[in-house]
Amino acid sequence: MAAISCSASDLQPLLGAAANATAAAQYICGRFDAVSNKFVDTAYAVDNTYLLFSAYLVFAMQLGFAMLCAGSVRAKNTMNIMLTNVLDAATGGLFYYLFGFALAFGTPSNGFIGQHFFGLNKFPSQSFDYGYFLYQWAFAIAAAGITSGSIAERTQFVAYLIYSSFLTGFVYPIVSHWFWSADGWASPARADNLLFGSGVIDFAGSGVVHLVGGIAGLWGALIEGPRIGRFDHEGRSVSLRGHSGTLVVLGTFLLWFGWYGFNAGSFLNILKAYGESGSYYGQWSAIGRTAVTTTMAGCSAALTTLFGKRLLSGHWNLTDVCNGLLGGFAAITSGCSVVDPWAAIICGFVAAWVLMGCNKLAEKLKYDDPLEAAQLHGGCGSWGIIFTALFAKKAYVDEVYSGQPNRPYGLLMGGGGKLLAAHLVQIVVIVGFVSLTMGTLFFLLHKLKLLRISSEEEMAGMDVTSHGGLAYVYNEECSNLDPAMLKPGFVVSRTAPPSSAV
Repeated sequence: MAAISCSASDLQPLLGAAANATAAAQYICGRFDAVSNKFVDTAYAVDNTYLLFSAYLVFAMQLGFAMLCAGSVRAKNTMNIMLTNVLDAATGGLFYYLFGFALAFGTPSNGFIGQHFFGLNKFPSQSFDYGYFLYQWAFAIAAAGITSGSIAERTQFVAYLIYSSFLTGFVYPIVSHWFWSADGWASPARADNLLFGSGVIDFAGSGVVHLVGGIAGLWGALIEGPRIGRFDHEGRSVSLRGHSGTLVVLGTFLLWFGWYGFNAGSFLNILKAYGESGSYYGQWSAIGRTAVTTTMAGCSAALTTLFGKRLLSGHWNLTDVCNGLLGGFAAITSGCSVVDPWAAIICGFVAAWVLMGCNKLAEKLKYDDPLEAAQLHGGCGSWGIIFTALFAKKAYVDEVYSGQPNRPYGLLMGGGGKLLAAHLVQIVVIVGFVSLTMGTLFFLLHKLKLLRISSEEEMAGMDVTSHGGLAYVYNEECSNLDPAMLKPGFVVSRTAPPSSAV
């Protein structure tokens, strides 16, 4: 918000020829400038408060990830998956502070990688304040959390620490620089030389966050192979059900709640008028619309999954509906700010079928992903990128990306195919870059025997073999486990829980 200036020389003639007119004009302008500066300060405070609140919402999604992951795995691996979620945040925080933010947003820089603000040196600046760092860090650890779900129940703990550090400190920041930094080669915020005259409209990260995390998880799960017992000796799929539908639902609702910060918060500020000031319509209206499109996509995907799975399997499946809901959110994340609510309903409907189709393909290929993370975030994220290029509305694109008028917009909205071309490029480069980096990392960990745990440990459960005991105390034997007994081959007898829980 720019300050409104007052000139004593312009004001003095209006005060007449009195002897003290000059002093009066100077006094009035001085008071006016003070009030104007207070309005500027207030605008900064309001915008930064909005951004910080959004950052807190996105960070709360980590709790949602933790609950969803815990409920989706068997009880014997609960502490392991919960600890990996905690360490995604802690490890990601350190590495994003040291390297990640600088590689992503260290401007001025070239189109491929940032060059400033390592360790938040010379921070804050005219461009960024601390709230912006916190918000972007919350996004970075979300990508790492996606990947952890794909490789759950069979991965060595050291592998989690290595991949999480590498993903949040190097891979994710470079991708976010390409599409979100003002200097990025495919960013819609570039001053000139926009990709296909548009840049990529990935507003809150269907590609930058979800596709990155999904492809990373895909390679981890492919290289590790499926869990023991996931497919029988004839190659038929065997369900290894998660142990708690309650935790799955709790995690889903927490993620839903946090997604409003993820999508609507990506505007970064709220005090911005569209056109003449003093109107009821401004960026605050676009933020509200974004929250509505997010909601509609998730609701549409949940209901489509509910009835779709009923037709396909004959059951009203709780876990599938929760995953379908999240698939709708992952898809709408790219275009949430530039589409109408009716289009978001279409987005969620298609996302549900994309997820169900990806899950069928995964079964045929004997691919095992305990949380369907690669299918959900990779598949639905890719659909979301394409959806935006089809349904982005010209009026909304011009409002949200006001620096460049007459941008290309959605193909089905009459905007031509340039935006679609840019978005297809995004999918290709993300899949290629993440495959090259994270695929190579997981392959090296596999060759160094640092990736997968032994079959004895996998059968016993990682809580027993790696974390000092079980998450749940079922009987006296479980409550008095001696850590010295926790070695490969040791199996705790369980009498209380059903067999499907372990």
